[in-house]
Amino acid sequence: MAHKKTRRHAAADRHRTTAPSAAPAASVSDKVVLPLGAMMFAASMGAFAQTPAAQGDEKTLKPVVVKADAEREQEGKNTLRTTSTRIGKGKQELRDIPQSVTVVTEKLMDDRKIDTVKEALKMTSGITFLAAEGGEEDIRLRGFPLNTTGDLFIDGMRDPAFYDRDTFNFDRIEVLRGSASMLFGRGSTGGAVNQVNKQARLLDETQVDVTLGSHQYRRVVADINLKTGDDSALRINAMRTLADNNGSGSSLDKYGFAADYRWGIGSRDEFEVGFFYLENNNGINYGLPYIRKSATDASLTTIPVDPKSYYGATSDYNRGSAGYASFAHTHRFSSDTELVTKVRKGDFNRDQRASTVRIAGAALQPGGIAATRENFSSATVLNRGTQNKIQSMENLFAQSDLSTKFESWGLKHHVLAGVDFAWEKKIVRGARTAAQGGVTIPAKPTTTIGGGGTGWVDEDARVIGKTGEFESLAAGVYAQDLIQVAPHWKLLAGLRYDGMSAQYDTFNLTSGAVSNYQQSIYKMSNRFGVLFQPSDRHSYHLSYGTSFNTSGDTYSYSAATVNTPPEKSMNLELGAKIDSEDRRMSSRFALFRGVKLNERNTDPLLNIAVLSGKRHATGFETDVIGKITPRWEVFGSYTWIWDAEIDKGAEGAEGVGRRPSLIPKHQGTLWSTYQVTEKLRVGAGANARTKMTPNRNPVNLYSDGYVTYDAMAEYEAIPERLTLKANLTNLTNKFYADAMYANGHYIPGFGRTYYLTASIKF
Repeated sequence: MAHKKTRRHAAADRHRTTAPSAAPAASVSDKVVLPLGAMMFAASMGAFAQTPAAQGDEKTLKPVVVKADAEREQEGKNTLRTTSTRIGKGKQELRDIPQSVTVVTEKLMDDRKIDTVKEALKMTSGITFLAAEGGEEDIRLRGFPLNTTGDLFIDGMRDPAFYDRDTFNFDRIEVLRGSASMLFGRGSTGGAVNQVNKQARLLDETQVDVTLGSHQYRRVVADINLKTGDDSALRINAMRTLADNNGSGSSLDKYGFAADYRWGIGSRDEFEVGFFYLENNNGINYGLPYIRKSATDASLTTIPVDPKSYYGATSDYNRGSAGYASFAHTHRFSSDTELVTKVRKGDFNRDQRASTVRIAGAALQPGGIAATRENFSSATVLNRGTQNKIQSMENLFAQSDLSTKFESWGLKHHVLAGVDFAWEKKIVRGARTAAQGGVTIPAKPTTTIGGGGTGWVDEDARVIGKTGEFESLAAGVYAQDLIQVAPHWKLLAGLRYDGMSAQYDTFNLTSGAVSNYQQSIYKMSNRFGVLFQPSDRHSYHLSYGTSFNTSGDTYSYSAATVNTPPEKSMNLELGAKIDSEDRRMSSRFALFRGVKLNERNTDPLLNIAVLSGKRHATGFETDVIGKITPRWEVFGSYTWIWDAEIDKGAEGAEGVGRRPSLIPKHQGTLWSTYQVTEKLRVGAGANARTKMTPNRNPVNLYSDGYVTYDAMAEYEAIPERLTLKANLTNLTNKFYADAMYANGHYIPGFGRTYYLTASIKF
């Protein structure tokens, strides 16, 4: 019974131990990177070797108790409301983090039929998307970019920006708002996104979800958890998805596999090995062009077509793969002290062949009259250019984090300290022209609004050569202390030092000439916070943090950027986290101000990047998550950025005094479900956003605001065995610009789609 489960979870929340927040910190030069990695591994193994000597410690963990605690922690598939996070370097209680955090659990993703990270992030307010030149969406949080600064993570380690992420192996997605360099090193002003993988648990449970939907959508997801011993378990997740259209013009053809094996669960020494692989062979909708409003009005607007429309060539595709293997070791010295060491090796590839769709000139239009919104018709002619992007990336990450609690001088401390290391290598390739020893590929033919996606060119006939190679070594060392200074007061202070050495080579496909650019960066980051917690249901905070972006944040340098110092940012936040008396509801409120103090611009006279810019964003955020009654559940997120402005600019950049691009004034999402009977649950929700401009802030160009509506009905046909669910997204088939890019194009949001899912449990 749904309401009985609710009461059981609430009780678990009431008795969960509060743990102070974690923090990141410092780096060293590349000369000590390899020794650093060796020290991390040695420290972890050394702790393992010392285990027998510590058996007499009064604080020695009782494995049974630890296991019980581990099993009491709810998985994301069972709840919308969470009380802890892994956004930092370890598990922390949300109330002890002096920054805003929003968690999107697997249950919310399942309820709203969300299969991609992009769609999951739309469940949190304050996030928008740039339709980047590579076809991928660059995520913006509070108006500041995340992808290009490397602020996406998997289990606390960086995740490359250029592949289509699926949610099949995620327990939750965590969004930290505000400066994050103290936790992770280089990062943006906006925040960070952490994707949390599913872990093996000490139980036998299997669930298979089969979904059919619009446009021949077919998806199968299997989640298999096997208890293999008293303290060991194996979990396997697999996915296969096919569709003629995803609702916004792209076909789907992807599969994924993930495995996680843990042993020593809840004991003094716990180990974990994992493997993940995802392969995409999808279509790609690079976007739709803007169109002139009328013959007398030169401003641009969107074109009125069905959201699922596609005008690329039939030969366009977006192929990619992501794979990584990981190892983790947790050594528990006592119930209050543990050392966690993680290592992950990853390989990522993307081969994108897209069409840039544009309105053809007047000479090609019916009657030789330039196309406008006023005379727009199915006969309007579209040109199609080519936008290819071929990239590969390897990376190796290692980190070791020590968490300990103790009392000193009458004060309670929760200290987190550690080191981390990163090696990243990216290769960019391009097609050779006939003059460069390649072949000439025929131009893509024109099409019309009524004709849609037609035409085919032999993309595989292209001769590919390397055009760029980026390689970097980075390391960091950090320490943070959360101090209980009075019965209801805590102070947090953290410091991190980062070192990064990188080089970028460009290769001329005609001459073979190589240009080399190098840069080394050493930077401090800090975070300070004051927390007032008058009860176990209330936590108020004031925090300040700094962050920096390297000039190689997109894994590329040039003559213009190689010697440019890092950009600097700061974030100030006043907030509160409040639980209802019955612990069923959690609310978050925050006032924030983010400032980029020296934003990178291009000097038009010298053609170099200079740090002459400045911008700010000031706003309010709130989240409301949990159960209003045992049967009525809600998830709401809202952001109001009333003050955002370019304070300093440069020629060719966004204009001084204007509102920065991709920052709507209001944005929110709401989802609610109700348990009508013991077997029937229904839900409905909405996403809304006011107008915003694309990057570069072109004059008189912005996307209209919109509201979309979703609905769900779920029926438990066989208790604990078979559940049937129906989803309908974008009920009104609302057309809107989801991601935007300057004067060139925009990518529409999903049109009306329906899905029917059968969930079978064994």
